[in-house]
Amino acid sequence: MANNSNQSSSCNPNSVPFEANSDDQPYPLHNSAPYPPYSYPYPYTYQSQPPPGGGTSQYPPQPFSYQYQGYLYSYHDSPESGGSLTTAATNHPCEDNDTPGDSINQKVSHSPYSGHHHSASYPSTSTGFTTHMGSLDSTQLLAIQHHASLDLANHQNYQIVPFGAPKKALKVLLLHGNLDIWVHEAKNLPNMDVFHKTMGDVLNKFSGKQTSDPYVAIAITSAVIGRTYVLTNSENPVWNQHFNVPVAHHTAEIHFLVKDSDVVGSQLIGAVAIPVEHIYTGSKIEGLFPLINANGRPCKNGASLALTMQYIPMARLSLYNIGVGAGPEYVGVPGTYFPLRKGGRVTLYQDAHVPHKSLPDLKLSEDMDYVNGTCWIDIFNAITDAKRLVYITGWSIWHKVTLVRDQPDSTMCSLGDLLKRKSQEGVRVLLLVWDDPTSRNIMGYKTDGLMATHDEETRRFFKHSSVHVLLCPRMAGKKHSWVKKKEVGTIYTHHQKTVIVDADAGNGTRKIISFIGGLDLCNGRYDNPQHPIFSTLDTLHAQDYHNPTFTGSVSGCPREPWHDLHSKIDGPAAYDILTNFEERWIKASKPRGIKKLKTSNDALLKLEMFPEILGQNDEPCDSEDDPEEWHVQIFRSIDSNSVKGFPKDPQEATAKNLVCGKNVLIDMSIHSAYVKAIRSAQHFIYIENQYFIGSSYNWKSYKDLGANNLIPMEIALKVASKIRAHEKFAVYIVIPMWPEGVPTGSATQRILFWQNKTMQMMYQTIYKALVEVGLEEAFSPQDYLNFFCLGNREAIDLNGISPNHSPDGTPQGLARKNRRFMIYVHSKGMVVDDEFIHGYRMSLWAEHLGTIHDCFMKPESIECVRQVRSMGEANWNQFASEEITEMTGHLLKYPVEVVRCGKVRSLPGFESFLDVGGQITGSFLGIQENLTI
Repeated sequence: MANNSNQSSSCNPNSVPFEANSDDQPYPLHNSAPYPPYSYPYPYTYQSQPPPGGGTSQYPPQPFSYQYQGYLYSYHDSPESGGSLTTAATNHPCEDNDTPGDSINQKVSHSPYSGHHHSASYPSTSTGFTTHMGSLDSTQLLAIQHHASLDLANHQNYQIVPFGAPKKALKVLLLHGNLDIWVHEAKNLPNMDVFHKTMGDVLNKFSGKQTSDPYVAIAITSAVIGRTYVLTNSENPVWNQHFNVPVAHHTAEIHFLVKDSDVVGSQLIGAVAIPVEHIYTGSKIEGLFPLINANGRPCKNGASLALTMQYIPMARLSLYNIGVGAGPEYVGVPGTYFPLRKGGRVTLYQDAHVPHKSLPDLKLSEDMDYVNGTCWIDIFNAITDAKRLVYITGWSIWHKVTLVRDQPDSTMCSLGDLLKRKSQEGVRVLLLVWDDPTSRNIMGYKTDGLMATHDEETRRFFKHSSVHVLLCPRMAGKKHSWVKKKEVGTIYTHHQKTVIVDADAGNGTRKIISFIGGLDLCNGRYDNPQHPIFSTLDTLHAQDYHNPTFTGSVSGCPREPWHDLHSKIDGPAAYDILTNFEERWIKASKPRGIKKLKTSNDALLKLEMFPEILGQNDEPCDSEDDPEEWHVQIFRSIDSNSVKGFPKDPQEATAKNLVCGKNVLIDMSIHSAYVKAIRSAQHFIYIENQYFIGSSYNWKSYKDLGANNLIPMEIALKVASKIRAHEKFAVYIVIPMWPEGVPTGSATQRILFWQNKTMQMMYQTIYKALVEVGLEEAFSPQDYLNFFCLGNREAIDLNGISPNHSPDGTPQGLARKNRRFMIYVHSKGMVVDDEFIHGYRMSLWAEHLGTIHDCFMKPESIECVRQVRSMGEANWNQFASEEITEMTGHLLKYPVEVVRCGKVRSLPGFESFLDVGGQITGSFLGIQENLTI
């Protein structure tokens, strides 16, 4: 987050965010059996929220509903204030008969509960609404009508309706806003361990009473939006855990699933389902609800779950009404681990290197030009000038990579040699590298690993030096199931890329500066805005060829150009990046196995032992009026299995804004920053990202995939809201043409398939908004949302050498013949409204489009949207043409056809990727998916 109108920080919610850690989705899919019927035929109430740390046992059950001789009798309650249904049900953004958010249980719906309904911030108008109850067994139906009369707004009653009344489905409504939830406690749970003994029970539980290890998962449709922590051996667990969760879901019910954690997974104990109609008014509900098992019956007499819940719609969340935020009073993105740090400097980088005068000149003001940074040169100089410490994290770090390549006085020094030299000078050099489980060096037998990260090679290079290399695998927690441990260790990675050094602060003092973003210090990353594919094969990239698309011989083949975003943080926020490194290093260096027998020497420097190094609070702040001053906030996605220092106490964890998973705490502030920025956007959104998949809960099919992040749905709903308000708004999204790797491969094809599902969900949401306001003929969904990719083509060999390779029909031969290839987009960044930045976004557009137009100053305008789309279409035609011509612009319209009604399908004549093959819209193989990595 930065209060600056010229550029943007990697840690800024307006350029949110250059990735800062492992690629975890915020709401991982919890694998379980299909949702059973969760009706609650006898709800209780309790009178108030229990005190902190206390249970609700002091609140005895109240009268409840029961059935007798074909009728349902219900307790009458007089709440404090009547609720109101002020918003009509929102149409779901799909066509045909595939309705997103349908009630998971259409065979059994729910009786109303009694409880207190609060609506202090909502209008007091009252509108009647109806809930319908389905079968309590397989033969009978009943319904209950709930009235809130206009003249008796503070009174409600439940009318008795005989069996045989027509059954109706629960209403599917759009929840867009926040859910404020308290999960208090459960009462009288069954002992699941009595019936489901596991090997873990036999090995680990010999003494004391053994019973369930319960936790609660909160789910909307197939998306888990929250979990409590696990309480071991408890049939009356008290959590008193609070959740404030952003939601953007079409659904009929919210499910609270009480599960028993076990060594091999978890099993359902019972569940409560709350119809969305009951909370849609904004009324607070609270009560002690009976738990129903998978058979639709009480899991145990008296088994119940105490909850408090309130829905706050977007219209009531003033936080998002004032734009992304500016001015001295702005406090950054709320609910995050690291706060907004005021004062400092930020340098933004596009690509590893930008040669002088390689991009058009950009004016920020009459007396200020935009200056492009040179990322790898700056990193090289920062490491060279370090006196005390150099800490580096990476998905991959390759000791052979050369950071400086086109300087006349360059020594072409490798990264490995530079780090060895610094360590010999007394600088503490620490490398924290992801440990690829497929790369091994066991008794002389070496494997490179499927991901070719060079982790073992780098470790061997520094083995007998004073450089500390720590290979860090992804680890599940001690209490995770055996299955989860295997999954995490095999599939997940560490994805942070940071360089932290001490630097000159003047007057004999030193300070911490940090580089953060998408660039690993490894092969294949060095590139510039021209993104050459052939011309530098014998020069800049002679020892750095990288193209994982091809299998077999790559002689004369194009390299894979690499586009990325990065940044340098100079100021108090740089110390938060240092804190992140320290938390990870301490966790990763913890001795395990036989290493526990010897003492582990902590290699981290204690900065307080070096008085010349300024502390975080010692850094002088620049003036608020300085146009180069930045306010920065650090975001990340990481859990307690990867860091040391998260609080053990759940209440303290909540105070640190950590989200609770099953036996794990999660910092998911990247997702929080994205949601906040999108919801606050007023004019336009510009995104560059390596992947774009999400909101699978709202797809027309494959809803339970587990790609439950809110980003695509939030963007679609933002556009829809602007259409309904008759306001201009535009979204530009740049992604790779295909995910890195072989485009015909099954993994790549599945990613493309899910990407297509995401696109279609967004376009259909936008189309329905156009229909609602009668603008579907005047505008199309692509007047608001467009997807692009990057590609390049070189007409001639600029070195005057024409490789004599005969085209052989293989991807290599076709790529050589047609002299074209995609530019791989590895960025993770978002710019919103140019409110804090302008020059950086304009420089990126200049790189991608090869020119500057006046309309680029107003990206939200229909003129700009259509101009950029037209340029992207022209570039695609040039890229795809049989005639080979030099390309000056690289931005290509993503090669799919968007039908006016929002359906996304193959572009006629281009069903497969040029030269390399593979369906552009992807293909699906019916295997077990896990898109939570």
